[in-house]
Amino acid sequence: MPRINFAHLRERSTTGGWIDFAVFDAKPNISSERDSVLYQLTTAARQHGLKVDKSALAFRENGRNTFYGDKDLVAYLSKRGVPRWTHHLDI
Repeated sequence: MPRINFAHLRERSTTGGWIDFAVFDAKPNISSERDSVLYQLTTAARQHGLKVDKSALAFRENGRNTFYGDKDLVAYLSKRGVPRWTHHLDI
């Protein structure tokens, strides 16, 4: 059973509220599967009782960190880097 590491974090949004987000350590074999993998992992995290407003995949591609997911979260992660993994899912 594969284990997927992920970070579940909460940060203040630019509008003053809070955003709960998940960043998954997962790279789909085919880029066209990214939406599907992100959806499945986000759903699994929610089923484990976590609140997830936004989510993204984090992986190495061509020697650099790459993010895929919600546009605002990807922009945030691109500036901050890959967070420390806080949880895992057994898929």
